[in-house]
Amino acid sequence: MGCVKLIFFMLYVFLFQLVPSSSLLHLCPEDQALALLQFKNMFTVNPNASDYCYDYTGVEIQSYPRTLSWNKSADCCSWDGVDCDETTGQVIALDLCCSKLRGKFHTNSSLFQLSNLKRLDLSNNNFTGSLISPKFGEFSNLTHLVLSDSSFTGLIPFEISHLSKLHVLRISDLNELSLGPHNFELLLKNLTQLRELNLDSVNISSTIPSNFSSHLTNLWLPYTELRGVLPERVFHLSDLEFLHLSGNPQLTVRFPTTKWNSSASLMKLYVDSVNIADRIPESFSHLTSLHELDMGYTNLSGPIPKPLWNLTNIESLFLDDNHLEGPIPQLPRFEKLNDLSLGYNNLDGGLEFLSSNRSWTELEILDFSSNYLTGPIPSNVSGLRNLQLLHLSSNHLNGTIPSWIFSLPSLVVLDLSNNTFSGKIQEFKSKTLITVTLKQNKLKGPIPNSLLNQQSLSFLLLSHNNISGHISSSICNLKTLISLDLGSNNLEGTIPQCVGEMKENLWSLDLSNNSFSGTINTTFSVGNFLRVISLHGNKLTGKVPRSLINCKYLTLLDLGNNMLNDTFPNWLGYLPDLKILSLRSNKLHGPIKSSGNTNLFTRLQILDLSSNGFSGNLPESILGNLQAMKKINESTRFPEYISDPYDIFYNYLTTITTKGQDYDSVRIFTSNMIINLSKNRFEGHIPSIIGDLVGLRTLNLSHNALEGHIPASFQNLSVLESLDLSSNKISGEIPQQLASLTFLEVLNLSHNHLVGCIPKGKQFDSFGNTSYQGNDGLRGFPLSKLCGVDDQVTTPAELDQEEEEEDSPMISWQGVLVGYGCGLVIGLSVIYIMWSTQYPAWFSRMDLKLERIITKRMKKHKKRY
Repeated sequence: MGCVKLIFFMLYVFLFQLVPSSSLLHLCPEDQALALLQFKNMFTVNPNASDYCYDYTGVEIQSYPRTLSWNKSADCCSWDGVDCDETTGQVIALDLCCSKLRGKFHTNSSLFQLSNLKRLDLSNNNFTGSLISPKFGEFSNLTHLVLSDSSFTGLIPFEISHLSKLHVLRISDLNELSLGPHNFELLLKNLTQLRELNLDSVNISSTIPSNFSSHLTNLWLPYTELRGVLPERVFHLSDLEFLHLSGNPQLTVRFPTTKWNSSASLMKLYVDSVNIADRIPESFSHLTSLHELDMGYTNLSGPIPKPLWNLTNIESLFLDDNHLEGPIPQLPRFEKLNDLSLGYNNLDGGLEFLSSNRSWTELEILDFSSNYLTGPIPSNVSGLRNLQLLHLSSNHLNGTIPSWIFSLPSLVVLDLSNNTFSGKIQEFKSKTLITVTLKQNKLKGPIPNSLLNQQSLSFLLLSHNNISGHISSSICNLKTLISLDLGSNNLEGTIPQCVGEMKENLWSLDLSNNSFSGTINTTFSVGNFLRVISLHGNKLTGKVPRSLINCKYLTLLDLGNNMLNDTFPNWLGYLPDLKILSLRSNKLHGPIKSSGNTNLFTRLQILDLSSNGFSGNLPESILGNLQAMKKINESTRFPEYISDPYDIFYNYLTTITTKGQDYDSVRIFTSNMIINLSKNRFEGHIPSIIGDLVGLRTLNLSHNALEGHIPASFQNLSVLESLDLSSNKISGEIPQQLASLTFLEVLNLSHNHLVGCIPKGKQFDSFGNTSYQGNDGLRGFPLSKLCGVDDQVTTPAELDQEEEEEDSPMISWQGVLVGYGCGLVIGLSVIYIMWSTQYPAWFSRMDLKLERIITKRMKKHKKRY
């Protein structure tokens, strides 16, 4: 029996060794499971959250709701994102990165009951408006804390500096977080074990103290309002791999002139938009491990620094937005180079070096845009088979575009705009094109078919060339197209009807300044995303298409300079985002009727109905609805352009009249507030309600049949820069209050029936005769008819009577002077006869009238001379 027991015991020990150790682990403590479930219930899963997010290095991570696997029926150690200690079962790690969580993160959250946590990652969720709780500082065992990109806000609590065991701290967000200078110093001083510190976009507003962890490998402090001088000790951290200080223009960086301790370890150095104190020293030659260097916008000047050519392991080199000058030298053998950006400098010379660098087989990005490069692109370039992005825009390059560019098999982005390239656009070999912008050159011929068969093309910008032919309906196969800009070419025919049905992605449609004809038979479908439609400057006829009402996101509509024959499309006012409406120079006609709806055209900033046949009174109801013009745009000092989310490729352009001049294809500022109703048949009075449009910059009501007085309410237009009321029938005086318009640069009141004295002072002292000509009743500077202190206001009726009297031969001043001699003798004879024939009353009346006429003439004579 004892032998049997021994056998069973040995078998038990053997089986025990075969059982996986995980099956004998302690289960998750009940209180911790409950704490996690309570934490889960505080949030919802956001169904609209993206299926992908990105970590701080830009690596894509799949998003999914990890907490959906949390339930009472399973051990919490098996839940997604939860790790437990193998011995005690205590929760020691919680990874909820990219879990689509949405809700308020409470400062007393049940999460803080997990006192044994060592790793905690809550990044890339949506805790909008939540503060970072001081209780995070109670996780005394924490080595990793990641709270980035989860919409936390407010001050980062100083209690975070109590986490003395931290190796990794990542707290970043888009300028919603701040960290006081004292807290920053405390943080660096206490976290002596820190390997990685990432406070991207946190407002620190401090210098960098010299006392910090010597174990740092990653130091990420971009866009943190750092100032002062970067301690040189940073460059002597022996394990430093990544240093990111970009976007701190008040931070000064002085690179060591001797070899750095981190020379062998440093792989990424981002110092764009900081102040580099001196030239690049020779010590850069020792950065043998450097893979990425970004020194854009750092005021580098002179030739391209030679020490950079020794970085033989470099993969990305960004020196854009500087003041580098001189020709581009024969670059060394950068066999690992992926990205080279030298755009926005003052480099000159040609691109001959491209034909001699056959070792750039890994090159994917080449950017020499906005320099002073000249000559043609070499035709014998090879070795760039992996090139994906080629930027050579805004130079002085010419000649034909060489065939090797069109033959690049992996080309994604091509930008050769703002040069003087000529010849035809060849067929592209690449099937992966996303952006092709060749605008503002001298290219000719048709649009190549290969462009119309791209599956991923988003931006096709070919404007301001000599491209000819018709637009094929196959252009509507570009399902990913966001912006189509074919303006200012020689295209003709009709606009394909299907263009309005490209509703998936199309934002901008510009076919302006071509020779398109026929009616606009395009049907704009329900659900489209169009923001910009410009068909200006063609030969289009018919009516304004009613289907435009389906363009709910439309911001700019320019149908000007065509031959449209319609009444005013009042229904366009229902488009909620419409800011710019130009229907100028068409055959539109009739009165502009009031709908009684006060919500029409509320966001309109530019209204141009000039050069049509509109009649009746000015559209007072519409003018009263222009809510966007009833406030002054404060961006006058640094005005921004009206643009869309893709403004890197497209800024709103239109033709506008301002300050007496027509401007074609100009970019529109957010501060532009313009009303142009000139060259129509409007009549009646000018509505005083225009004075409520205090944001107006330009008002043009010229060449109509308007009458009545200039409203005194115009004094409220405090930022008005141009006022044109010329060629109307406006009467009365110029309101003296207009002298307060200190922004007024252009004034044209000519050819009206204005009378009285011209206001004095400020801007009115700068206007010339042309501003007032054709108003015979006006007096004062700069006219020759001066205003005296005793002048009475002359009414229009008195003026007419006076002119009639002045035209009479009997009362001509010149006649009085010429006939004075003989008239004296005759006059005395007449007096004698009148008195002797008993007509003293008639003579008395005649005498008084003559005295009055002569007195007026003498006064005017004095004023004139």
